[in-house]
Amino acid sequence: MSTDVTAKTPAPAPPGKDGAGSGGGLLQLMLDGMRRNMRQYGMLMALGLIVVLFAVWSDGDLLLPRNVSNLVLQNSYILILAIGMMLVIIAGHIDLSVGSLTAFIGATAAVLMVNNDLPWPVAVILCLAIGAVAGSVQGFFIAYLGIPSFIVTLAGMLLFRGLTEIFLKGQTLGPFPKDLQKIANGFLPEVGPNTNYHNLTLLLGFALIAFVVYQEVRDRKRQQEFSLDVPPLKLFLLKLVALVAAVLVVTLLLASYKGAPVVLLILGVLVVGFGYLMRNAIIGRHIYAIGGNLPAAKLSGVKDKKVTFLVFLNMGMLAALAGLVFAARFNAASPKAGLNFELEAIAASFIGGASMSGGVGTVLGAIIGGLVLGVLNNGMNLVGIGTDWQQVIKGAVLLAAVGFDVWNKRRVGS
Repeated sequence: MSTDVTAKTPAPAPPGKDGAGSGGGLLQLMLDGMRRNMRQYGMLMALGLIVVLFAVWSDGDLLLPRNVSNLVLQNSYILILAIGMMLVIIAGHIDLSVGSLTAFIGATAAVLMVNNDLPWPVAVILCLAIGAVAGSVQGFFIAYLGIPSFIVTLAGMLLFRGLTEIFLKGQTLGPFPKDLQKIANGFLPEVGPNTNYHNLTLLLGFALIAFVVYQEVRDRKRQQEFSLDVPPLKLFLLKLVALVAAVLVVTLLLASYKGAPVVLLILGVLVVGFGYLMRNAIIGRHIYAIGGNLPAAKLSGVKDKKVTFLVFLNMGMLAALAGLVFAARFNAASPKAGLNFELEAIAASFIGGASMSGGVGTVLGAIIGGLVLGVLNNGMNLVGIGTDWQQVIKGAVLLAAVGFDVWNKRRVGS
């Protein structure tokens, strides 16, 4: 007599309808989605936890409107550098010269505007052009002569630091024109009726929320159209709610003080522009390709030398912009400006999800990594942690981020 084995094998229960109940199924679904998208959500969660920790530890001082505004102003130049550094690392390279180049551009701007009375808009354009030339020279040595980026940019770090000392003759030079100072320290003007909030900041915040929702939904649909793996719907909605809530809270905090800083608008343009470039433009896909698998990229027709050259040219321009913002914020050019900026930018990129081997990372990840470092610095200052322990803690965070990247690659590869 035959036995019907299929009748004795119970069918697996669908998610949310097993013995654990719908709550357990939802939790398991979220945990599974988190594991599959660990790189995407890990640093967002870390940033949230750090904010909550220092908000409680500092008795709420971290989230005071004035402190949130200062947090943006204090970290703006590092975030600008982090965007460019993320592209460099994605392409499989490194740039150690950006801190010294930042100082050199500040010194150049001071010589042009303070010593020679050149109009500040003309001086800004010249400084950006000088930054682009400096980046392109390094890019030429790296891309076309085949010298490793570590060596070329290490030489650049020494060269630009020396030129800064020569230009400034070892002295601090300032002040800068008032209009230039507003780029780094100014706020958007107030418009409309008195609402106890900065109206223009509220409008921009609501527009940003609409853009975030549209972009996230659009990206999810495109991934589904190409049969790519996407997070579970409930996890996606949870992420969307968290992003909207974060933007709304920051908007209200800034709007209740002096409004959005001008430099925040500059950062917003850079994030949107470079984010689009890396996601949708051909050059963005080529940057990922040469960093992920250079031989395969060459066989596919990618002009790797040209792409590498452009990546370093772009890094030079962003370093120049950061140098102008830094000099304008402190209203002077100093021979000691930009010290360790390259380390901060590199750390922000790795904390934000870049991979040591290249080919991985996002512009938004660089911003998140920079904010993690910025909140750590600000929070530790508020609670009175000494600079010695601050360095130890930041080093541990960087090591943890790189260790997480190694663990995640091994987990995915196994």
